[in-house]
Amino acid sequence: MTIDCAYTIEGEGPALFLIHGIGARRATFGQLVDGLRDRFTCIRYDLRGHGESPVPKAPFGIEDLVDDLEALRSKIGIESAHFAGHSLGGMIGPAYARRYPDRIRSLGLWSTAAFRTPEDNAKVKAVVAAMREKGIPQVLDTLTARWFTEDFAANRPDIIEKRKQQVIDTPAEIFLNVFDIYAGTEMGPWLHEISAPCQLVTGEEDGGCNPRLNREMANALPKAELVILDRLKHAIFIEATDRVLPVVRNFLIENDNQVPQ
Repeated sequence: MTIDCAYTIEGEGPALFLIHGIGARRATFGQLVDGLRDRFTCIRYDLRGHGESPVPKAPFGIEDLVDDLEALRSKIGIESAHFAGHSLGGMIGPAYARRYPDRIRSLGLWSTAAFRTPEDNAKVKAVVAAMREKGIPQVLDTLTARWFTEDFAANRPDIIEKRKQQVIDTPAEIFLNVFDIYAGTEMGPWLHEISAPCQLVTGEEDGGCNPRLNREMANALPKAELVILDRLKHAIFIEATDRVLPVVRNFLIENDNQVPQ
């Protein structure tokens, strides 16, 4: 059963759907939208159970998240668009593109992962296990240390606390459900099926969505460019939108006239 997700539309021009990650909100992309809405119709939404979107009554998987995105696209009435997502959102976008290739003008895979080794998977699943055993609040410092650089955390403790509060405000069963999806989704076997132009962006110091994995992803995708941002970890849009925006904007403009195939 699809969820009628809360969303915001700003700007004019070709449509761009923005998909946030685990325990985040559509507000994550606020500064990015400020730099894109003169050229693109930016549609950002809260994933099911996040922010202002309804909480589902049963566990769900990535295909349900794809269903929600398709329901939103259909509701708004846009035939084709650019799609881009961060972290888990960078898995939802490709899964959507695999099912609906004719809807995709371009695809952004931001701070996401595929081709994880057994060791990589073990690390992710250990975090999920720790949250189930100790409780999510007790593991938050570990998560934020993975998401933000030490300098940023020292200089902007207010933003770190705000991000922690987003997680705390997300129902625990939802947060663990989406973390399970992130841990259990492996795009490697089918990424080569994505024919649309793709842009991969990740932080050089991102441990879970690291450059090694992103290079493998770029090699698997037929039409891909890879951007590695030095001195950044996972939260590239919260910590350094000013560095990400020009890269993303240029890619979108270059692929503005793409016709889905």
